[in-house]
Amino acid sequence: MDTTTETVTEIMRFVDLGGVLANAILGGIAARSARLDIVGFVILAVMSGLGGGIIRDTLLQQGPPVALTDPAYLVIAIAGAVIAFFVPFRGQWSNRTLVLVDALAVGFWAAAGAQKTLDAGLGWLPAIVMGIITAVGGGAVRDILLLRIPRIFGGNTLYATSALVSSVEMVVLSKLGMPTLGSAVALTSGAVLSLLARRFGWTLPTEARIPTPRLVTEFRRRRRTARERHNPDATGAGADHGQDGEGTLDSPPARS
Repeated sequence: MDTTTETVTEIMRFVDLGGVLANAILGGIAARSARLDIVGFVILAVMSGLGGGIIRDTLLQQGPPVALTDPAYLVIAIAGAVIAFFVPFRGQWSNRTLVLVDALAVGFWAAAGAQKTLDAGLGWLPAIVMGIITAVGGGAVRDILLLRIPRIFGGNTLYATSALVSSVEMVVLSKLGMPTLGSAVALTSGAVLSLLARRFGWTLPTEARIPTPRLVTEFRRRRRTARERHNPDATGAGADHGQDGEGTLDSPPARS
């Protein structure tokens, strides 16, 4: 293994463990919101930080999960629980740091899951699926333990979609013989997409809405009401008849 490869491996390990810590802290924060005790903090932190990798390794049947063979993973996950237990994380900068590390972990975990699946001799589609499971599995297990619908199923900004993009990039570039480049691209694109989705509130549609005349009329009414609320003087023909592009089918009807 040359020096460059060793450096990349160390960087990826650092990002991986950083993602474990960030997601473990997020699990601890969820335990605080649910008013659990220290045992609840530890369990939610461990499952949030390590759940995706444990599910992946169990399904691949390539030996014990890495989270159990490498002590650093379990130690860091427990450390995240302890940190969340004593630190409330209400500050703006602490929240931003967690969001950034979590976004970086999405891309890396997706890439790592996809590459490990390819190394196990499976095809490109299982590799993509396992990449997504690695990235989102921990958060889904955490939500299930809290008796709520996993946030990846809706009501949240793009997360599984970011993992999907990263997994596809990793599979394609790995098939082309460039796994190191694939890891870097997947890490970057997954993080950027996650951060942009959080910044601009991007979400996936929850249902198909056919633009029927009734929905178009409702959309025009809501647009007109919103415009008059922000600008009470905006009356007249344009406001009454939906001019200036209001009600066109280029914009979806508003949801109730």
